[in-house]
Amino acid sequence: MLSPFFKSDVIEAGCDEAGRGALAGPVVAAAVILDLSDQALITQLDDSKKLTAKKRYALAKEIKTSAVSYAVGICSPEEIDTYNILQASVRAMHKALEQLSSPPEFVLVDGNYFHTFKDIPHRCIKKGDSQYASIAAASILAKTTRDDIMIQLAHTYPHYGWENNKAYATAQHYQSIESHGITPEHRQSFKLKKTVQIKLFE
Repeated sequence: MLSPFFKSDVIEAGCDEAGRGALAGPVVAAAVILDLSDQALITQLDDSKKLTAKKRYALAKEIKTSAVSYAVGICSPEEIDTYNILQASVRAMHKALEQLSSPPEFVLVDGNYFHTFKDIPHRCIKKGDSQYASIAAASILAKTTRDDIMIQLAHTYPHYGWENNKAYATAQHYQSIESHGITPEHRQSFKLKKTVQIKLFE
């Protein structure tokens, strides 16, 4: 079972992101303040990468129903290209924190990089999504939200397999870029192909 909190005497929000390593689409972050009395939910939470898609979506529904507050922040491919992926990930977390209906007094962040949000104390935790319930909840909301976005974008750009690969760097995705070029959703600051000249999507 994950730890329900890092500090027991403050309102604590967990933050995580999804899509940092993808070649296309947004980076999505979530912030979650859990109801610590909901032990049934906390017991089920885990790092989103360790869960099946079916379990992630079921837990996402429960998190949205029972959390004290939750929010999602999104940075577009254009923002990623402008600020770089690391800075865009933090911007997405700040966007999520800004939307929380209950302002946190402490922020737990998955990973090792963050910029202070509104002078609120924070702690970065490597692999925090497998240690703390609020970060795990944020990882689930970020992942399911981004997956939904990529599934929708796959209808507009059907050649890239985004409904399956979610725009990550699979062999099939690289082959599709070689065959069909890049789309407006691709991150042009990323190395989209090593050996071929990239053409614009038509």
